[in-house]
Amino acid sequence: MAETIHPFDILRQLEQRCRSQAIGLPAQDVLSETWSGVGFRVAGQPMVAAMGEVSEILHEPRYTALPRVKTWVRGVANVRGRLLPIVDLSRFFGSTLTIPRKQRRVLVLDRDDLFVGLLVDELLGMQHFPVNHFSTDLPTLDEVFRPFVVGAYVQDTPTLVFNFRALARDQAFLDVAI
Repeated sequence: MAETIHPFDILRQLEQRCRSQAIGLPAQDVLSETWSGVGFRVAGQPMVAAMGEVSEILHEPRYTALPRVKTWVRGVANVRGRLLPIVDLSRFFGSTLTIPRKQRRVLVLDRDDLFVGLLVDELLGMQHFPVNHFSTDLPTLDEVFRPFVVGAYVQDTPTLVFNFRALARDQAFLDVAI
């Protein structure tokens, strides 16, 4: 009379055979921690801002000009039923470069009491940097940028880290009337 083997025992034997013939796991590479941000160009200067500071990125919308405001305030745009002030960040920094409209983008900031669209010359996309490449020692840069730059990620070339919160607290930025 043949002895019956329980199905659970068959599974256990199969597991033991698989484990004995299995190749070991590959060595895991040590991953470095990275910081991610949105890259953009303002007045010819490449910069990056923290992902959490930018709530939306838009093509330059149609806007209505406002009377008696500084030249860097473009106007207001209706974005999904909300009036979005559009500010030309390059003009705010004193640049007179003319960038084609199809290249420009609007970075929307929507935090706390601030809802504004910052018109930048070009969007450079999402960028990632090793955290240990961050430095608070700033490279040579135009003095108009210095109050708004908190550091730089230094690889081949330094990439400046722009702080929109510092811009939102700046009295010159908040004072838009002529």
